[in-house]
Amino acid sequence: MNTTEKKKILSTLFIPLLFLLMMWLVKIIEVNFQISFVRYGVFPQTIDGLKGILFSPFIHKDFTHLVNNSYPILILGGMLFALYRKIATQLFVWLYFIAGFWLWVIGRPSFHIGASGLIYALASFLLVSGIIRKNPRLTAVSMLVIFLYGSMIWGLLPTKGPISWEGHLAGFIAGILVAIFYRNEGPKPKKYQWEIDEEIEEELLKNNIQNFHYTIKTEDKPN
Repeated sequence: MNTTEKKKILSTLFIPLLFLLMMWLVKIIEVNFQISFVRYGVFPQTIDGLKGILFSPFIHKDFTHLVNNSYPILILGGMLFALYRKIATQLFVWLYFIAGFWLWVIGRPSFHIGASGLIYALASFLLVSGIIRKNPRLTAVSMLVIFLYGSMIWGLLPTKGPISWEGHLAGFIAGILVAIFYRNEGPKPKKYQWEIDEEIEEELLKNNIQNFHYTIKTEDKPN
């Protein structure tokens, strides 16, 4: 692997890895100092709970919760930055905050923590964006997301347990909204040769019509 390829991989994984580092750092601080940052999670429909939109994705119940959220962030985040390189940072930020905002709107009156909302947002975005763009590579990624994370759909269903299904749903909605909003940016749909030929023919026909009109006007012009 040459230096250029290493830089490309590093730039692709930089933000997902930085995000993971912060998640693990928060948990290590909690354990070492025997403190809890749960109060910085999203507490829906309260002004004080708004701070959780910013902080909650970095806070996890325990190391099992943290590990379960770590590898999807790395995989899905890596896909996002590899495929949507020029606008990936914008997408990541929008997914992050929209998912958190919708959780604040629809969540139960309790502290909601963890990065699962962002994970659902990333998965939903990659799935929907790949479908609506009609790009073979992105469609393949959509199928891969379904294969790897298709079971996540059950996480959208209401539950009385400690799992924040509202966070999952909020993230899923965020992914759809961002995919639709950015549908005309990033990787373009693949054009087949017959589509290119049709565009060329249409352009030639348009030019011929314009030239014909110009010729008529010129001939009708009095000497």
